[in-house]
Amino acid sequence: MADPWVVLQHVPFEGPGLIASAVERAGKKIEIRRMDRGEPVPRADEVAGLVVMGGPMGALDDDAYPHLLAERELLSSCVEREVPVVAVCLGAQLLAAALGAKVFRGAEPEAGLGVVTLTNEGRRDPVFGPAGRTLPVFHWHGDTFDLPPGASLLASSDAYAHQAFRVGNAYAMQFHGELAGEHMADVEPHLPPGISINRRHLALVARAGTQLLDRLIATLARDGEKRG
Repeated sequence: MADPWVVLQHVPFEGPGLIASAVERAGKKIEIRRMDRGEPVPRADEVAGLVVMGGPMGALDDDAYPHLLAERELLSSCVEREVPVVAVCLGAQLLAAALGAKVFRGAEPEAGLGVVTLTNEGRRDPVFGPAGRTLPVFHWHGDTFDLPPGASLLASSDAYAHQAFRVGNAYAMQFHGELAGEHMADVEPHLPPGISINRRHLALVARAGTQLLDRLIATLARDGEKRG
């Protein structure tokens, strides 16, 4: 049996959302590992692809969350082995740290519906480029990171310059594009006070996210098959 795409989920309300649908449409098996339930972090040779989701903890909070060290080691190993990686929010911060970049607090939190602007590299990228110059997204983060060595910056926002990057077969997104209405219902009770959700904007996020994630998973799955 082929190895699955494994999702590392850190809290009950931040699941893979539209990423899971994209993996299934690509014809791949998906398996969710719940870090908040003490389930084990897999080895790089046990996964066909790796998805690392968000969470409220910091990427270096190893004392409170010992699994984070194992996750960073797994991410580093996956990049070295060219295993496909999708890293979202906390996952993006973990990937940056795993590749030797500094992770730190941003000037102020960025939360709510918004947009990111593609860089020149982003507009040339086969996954991000077809989205156009801007992409509707959902923001929910207070930490940021330096760009890892050798990474291509794909997207930025006014508040956070490093919103998406690529290293080999690994894509990192500080923003959330995996949320549709049914997923936001799980997230909304945990949002900071004063964050309102415009359903029409959320529908745009879901539509753009579905298209982006379909391209992303299809591209990484195809590259992974070539590697295998």
